[in-house]
Amino acid sequence: MASMIKCVITDDEPLARKGLQGYVERIDFLFLAGVCEDALQLNSLLKQQQVDLIFLDIEMPYISGIEFLKSSNNPPKVIFTTAYEQYAIQGYDLDVLDYLLKPISFDRFLKAANRAADYFAGRQQATADYIFIKTDTRLEKLLFSEILFVEAMGNYLSIYTQERKLITHSTLKSLQEALPATAFIQPHKSYLVSINSIQSIEGNMLYLGKYQVPVSKYLKEEVMKQIINNRQLKK
Repeated sequence: MASMIKCVITDDEPLARKGLQGYVERIDFLFLAGVCEDALQLNSLLKQQQVDLIFLDIEMPYISGIEFLKSSNNPPKVIFTTAYEQYAIQGYDLDVLDYLLKPISFDRFLKAANRAADYFAGRQQATADYIFIKTDTRLEKLLFSEILFVEAMGNYLSIYTQERKLITHSTLKSLQEALPATAFIQPHKSYLVSINSIQSIEGNMLYLGKYQVPVSKYLKEEVMKQIINNRQLKK
């Protein structure tokens, strides 16, 4: 039996929201955590609770689904639900799980839900504490505990440890999905950092021994919450 997937519906059309809600209620491994009318409501909801999956419309007032996804730091997985097929390529570039064209039939919705279940089941099975990184012609075993931070440079990643620096052809998002989510943060669009490796924080910089990693001003509040996590000594 599939693990329960906590999901949210976001669509500016009342009939579309009602239809998707009915579909979700018919699938036993989906739990509906909320229904939002636009991306602003969704943004507020995600600040209050963690969810696994968003059924996300694209063309909405204020901010589109694609714009919301691009502006989000480490968002939940997404299945787009839209009447416009011209966004399909852009959607897959954003690593969405599926792209449903309205009107959405239940059998097509079920197929997308099953795809999400397979994805989350695969993540739960990935309990190893290491990955293999391809560098030139070699595969290097890398323990998660070794990683200090990762820097993205175009289509390449520089992975820093205490002893070495590995360069591999990959994306930050791909590596982030392979790493334990509670042990690493993304303080900037070009960096991933091991929380345990952070020795001090000053201004918009994280200090990891001889290394410094910048914190985006737009992400600073959330990053600080993740790093401190009620571990700051009170006055």
